Amino acid sequence: MNFEGLDPGLAEYAPAMHSALDPVLDAHLNPSLLQNVELDPEGVALEALPVQESVHIMEGVYSELHSVVAEVGVPVTVSHFDLHEEMLWVGSHGGHATSFFGPTLERYSSFQVNSSDDIRQIQSLENGILFLTKNNLKYMARGGLIIFDYLLDESEDMHSLLLTDSSMLLVGGLQNHILEIDLNTVQETQKYAVETPGVAIMRQTNRFFFCGHTSGKISLRDLRTFKVEHEFDAFSGSLSDFDVHGNLLASCGFSSRLTGLACDRFLKVYDLRMMRAITPLQVHVDPAFLRFIPTYTSRLAIISQSGQCQFCEPTGLANPADIFHVNPVGPLLMTFDVSASKQALAFGDSEGCVHLWTDSPEPSFNPYSRETEFALPCLVDSLPPLDWSQDLLPLSLIPVPLTTDTLLSDWPAANSAPAPRRAPPVDAEILRTMKKVGFIGYAPNPRTRLRNQIPYRLKESDSESDSFSKVTESPIGREEEPHLHMVSKKYRKVTIKYSKLGLEDFDFKHYNKTLFAGLEPHIPNAYCNCMIQVLYFLEPVRCLIQNHLCQKEFCLACELGFLFHMLDLSRGDPCQGSNFLRAFRTIPEASALGLILADSDEASGKGNLARLIQRWNRFILTQLHQDMQELEVPQAYRGAASSSFCSSGDSVIGQLFSCEMENCSLCRCGSETVRASSTLLFTLSYPEDKTGKNCDFAQVLKRSICLEQNTQAWCDNCEKYQPTIQTRNIRHLPDILVINCEVNSLKEADFWRMQADVAFKMAIKKHSGEISKNTELALADWKELGSPEGMLRCPSIEELKNVWLPFSIRMKLTKNKGLDVCNWTDGDEMQWGPARAEEEHGVYVYDLMATVVHILDSRTGGSLVAHIKVGETYHQRKEGVTHQQWYLFNDFLIEPIDKHEAVQFDMNWKVPAILYYTKRNLNSKYSLNIKNPIEASVLMAEASLARKQRKTHTTFIPLMLNEMPQAGDLVGLDAEFVTLNEEEAELRSDGTKSTIKPSQMSVARITCVRGQGPNEGIPFIDDYISTQEQVVDYLTQYSGIKPGDLDAKISSKHLTTLKSTYLKLRFLIDIGVKFVGHGLQKDFRVINLMVPKDQVLDTVYLFHMPRKRMISLRFLAWYFLDLKIQGETHDSIEDARTALQLYQKYLELSKNGTEPESFHKVLKGLYEKGRKMDWKVPEPEGQTSPKNAAVFSSVLAL
Repeated sequence: MNFEGLDPGLAEYAPAMHSALDPVLDAHLNPSLLQNVELDPEGVALEALPVQESVHIMEGVYSELHSVVAEVGVPVTVSHFDLHEEMLWVGSHGGHATSFFGPTLERYSSFQVNSSDDIRQIQSLENGILFLTKNNLKYMARGGLIIFDYLLDESEDMHSLLLTDSSMLLVGGLQNHILEIDLNTVQETQKYAVETPGVAIMRQTNRFFFCGHTSGKISLRDLRTFKVEHEFDAFSGSLSDFDVHGNLLASCGFSSRLTGLACDRFLKVYDLRMMRAITPLQVHVDPAFLRFIPTYTSRLAIISQSGQCQFCEPTGLANPADIFHVNPVGPLLMTFDVSASKQALAFGDSEGCVHLWTDSPEPSFNPYSRETEFALPCLVDSLPPLDWSQDLLPLSLIPVPLTTDTLLSDWPAANSAPAPRRAPPVDAEILRTMKKVGFIGYAPNPRTRLRNQIPYRLKESDSESDSFSKVTESPIGREEEPHLHMVSKKYRKVTIKYSKLGLEDFDFKHYNKTLFAGLEPHIPNAYCNCMIQVLYFLEPVRCLIQNHLCQKEFCLACELGFLFHMLDLSRGDPCQGSNFLRAFRTIPEASALGLILADSDEASGKGNLARLIQRWNRFILTQLHQDMQELEVPQAYRGAASSSFCSSGDSVIGQLFSCEMENCSLCRCGSETVRASSTLLFTLSYPEDKTGKNCDFAQVLKRSICLEQNTQAWCDNCEKYQPTIQTRNIRHLPDILVINCEVNSLKEADFWRMQADVAFKMAIKKHSGEISKNTELALADWKELGSPEGMLRCPSIEELKNVWLPFSIRMKLTKNKGLDVCNWTDGDEMQWGPARAEEEHGVYVYDLMATVVHILDSRTGGSLVAHIKVGETYHQRKEGVTHQQWYLFNDFLIEPIDKHEAVQFDMNWKVPAILYYTKRNLNSKYSLNIKNPIEASVLMAEASLARKQRKTHTTFIPLMLNEMPQAGDLVGLDAEFVTLNEEEAELRSDGTKSTIKPSQMSVARITCVRGQGPNEGIPFIDDYISTQEQVVDYLTQYSGIKPGDLDAKISSKHLTTLKSTYLKLRFLIDIGVKFVGHGLQKDFRVINLMVPKDQVLDTVYLFHMPRKRMISLRFLAWYFLDLKIQGETHDSIEDARTALQLYQKYLELSKNGTEPESFHKVLKGLYEKGRKMDWKVPEPEGQTSPKNAAVFSSVLAL
């Protein structure tokens, strides 16, 4: 690079600052510095001033290697060794930066950083250098190009910066705050208040941030919250410098004397393990700078401004023999720095000279430095000779003079035409998901190409082979993509779109216009939602499960009963099975069977959902069967024992689903072994025949039930393993026939497809007479066949496609233990008579009740949906009508469908997984009465799970018998939560935030407060909920829950299980109490409770005006009750009691709801006051409000 002259702005300095450069007048100037140096008339050096080449360096002892002038007469304010390259950076008082390469200090670059302010600190990064001036932070490349220029407030006076990681920076100065700046976005992300203003120096270790203040104090701050953890009052006057190494902190500074500030020759040393000072270190120089230089020991380098340097141990005695002297050109040393390798020291003085001291002749500044890029030399000065005979020689090597004549390359306009490149077609996925706002379209990035980079096809052949050119750009053709055109919209995977308000503004009614409840899919392992719906719409199972209650903490039958109760209460609003799935994750067998999916596998669809749901189907029936067999019920849950279902030793799940089997093993020696067993479901076994002949579903089902196979087995007669014939016969038919389809490969899928084609051809022959195989019916012919004028009502051609599964099957047990199975139609009933009469002879008709199918969608990874025939009793309860209807259940999407859709399986995208057949008139065989098994005894006093809980920690008084709540009683409720999984979000292309998956919350504390009576305001439930899952964030600031509060080993709180507290709330809901609280909708959602709307009195909505913001409980309490709550943390007792008082205030202001106009005026005043105060409560003058201290005195007396 060319360095012919320096910055002309240096001429503004007074001539007195330059006079020291005269070698005749200044006796202190080292003559060796001025060899081969030319000075201009103004006295400014034109080149750097290198030291003599012949310098002898003694190995291991620091000696001066080179000295160089950065800017003559301009003080050096800061020096910094580059952490990535072999370079030394210096900044001057005039805002100029200069870099030197290597130990020879060859000038690399020089540029102006700030026109008026001095450079106060330099920090090297991988791609450039950060420069800090008074109120400006500039990031520049090593060559001088500006990367960004961040202007701070004019009132700021910055002195120090600290790089906390690769992209976050702390900047401090003489003001009472420290700024945190994100280097990626170049924005201020945080402003930390500093109690002691004037942060001049900042350091960092793996334990603390260290802030050195101009007042002489050093504060130690937390790395995450930046709160002060400890503080050292080092010097009474001011702090000069400090450094940290290992467990030691050493500092130097000034002490206050009668005559002013004096340099203190005692270094203050602190032990960071015990957080106390150790013996001060007396040195023989006036310390201005100090650094740890750890090599074999933790040496300290202490530098004075006059140039004296002393090395000593921080815990030893200083030796005067360890002092050496730096010969500054100016009177004072202004800056000092140590290289990362500890092999080099850099000093800058007040006359612009830089001194490099090293302990070896060829030092390196960093242990591992990357190669430095240098500017290319200019090629214009020496033009190479041109050989005109070479065609590939670039003629641009010869500069062409400017001319006005026409050049040979100037083609006439008639012979040339512009040919712009054709833009590549837009990704079809972008077009499909695009939403237009005006004339601008927004779409999420499909991430199929690099961001902001679109490759152009230079050759026509390339564009022809481009796969994107084959995709239509027309909006009409967007739905014709290969992986989407087959899947109907209602079968696609549904997702919840989250906004700032969470789920409050999501329109679930758009997906479900019925009164049945869907299930939300965002919970981990919610792939089983469709099977939960199938079990719910089996009326005997629904009643049986809701009558069950046991003592086990994680009982799937109990949790499923709670979920069924929510589905009963819902009027079209979706429910979530969070508590059921939480219990499901704790079952060891579920994990052993691979039923617990990781979040990443579930989101990406890596698992085979068809196999997964079939294993889940077998698991849940087995688990419910085991849970229902436990007949011993504790006294608190004695209501369950009176259920009509629990009359026999076997569970009712066994009575409904179990099928008695007889397994026979015949050896070739003639020995036969017979044993009895039972099974809850069957798995289809397909024949090996590939001829394409007709094979009824009934035949395949019979083959699967009465399975016969050849296998090796132990023979007691032969006393060895022999080939045996294994046969299975059925003794007793189940009331509900459950079938796993096992379509897990192309072989089974081809079998279904082939049989559906055969059934389709047979249906054509049946409805249209004998047709030759090569003749196809026209669409008009099919219309005539299905018209009323025809002889019989025929199904349409669409209803006959892809159908192999019958709606009904007829099964009969023969006298010789055989089984007859055949397909059954409505016409067969006319021929054979009603099914009820046939049952007397061992003949049973089973009707298809549900099909669970796997939707294949490569875009979303697939999903599971269910077709369910909803019976008359459900319609009677929900809609008041009596009829049956098939519905599609796709998580929270519920839609009525034609019955033929339930048996149509296009194997390209819709694969059957599970079938449920039920006996006709099933409901008449079982008692369908539901007796609520939860009794008032659940509210009585119970023992805590915590081992360390003592009576002094009691925060509530349990209800007495005379205090049992009645319908309409008020109960104040509040709950606190912890986070199990953080929220997953992304930024859209228009800059807005999109929530992909919300944070998973778990209830940690539930408090219920009496709303009337002599003990009004005193809690009767204050349960901390024990959790076995890992807590990511305790949200202590908002919940008051601290680590350890939910651990039974160390907690001092009243700790219970979630099930125990859930039963208490369920009893209160069933009894008809009214809950008063603030934001109860979220509380009940996380607790997983469905509460009728007429039993919820939410102060969020009582004190709310339409289309206005929601108001916090803290502001309402301050405005209406003169209470200042939620100071440092939230307390659920305080919040619940405050909500009760606010409700009383609401009744007072609205005259029990009779004067809405006067209350509207009150709300207007509330919103006007809130806007004026920015919805912030003023800081309290005292500790707490006197009203808040006296209400709970009776609890403190326990």
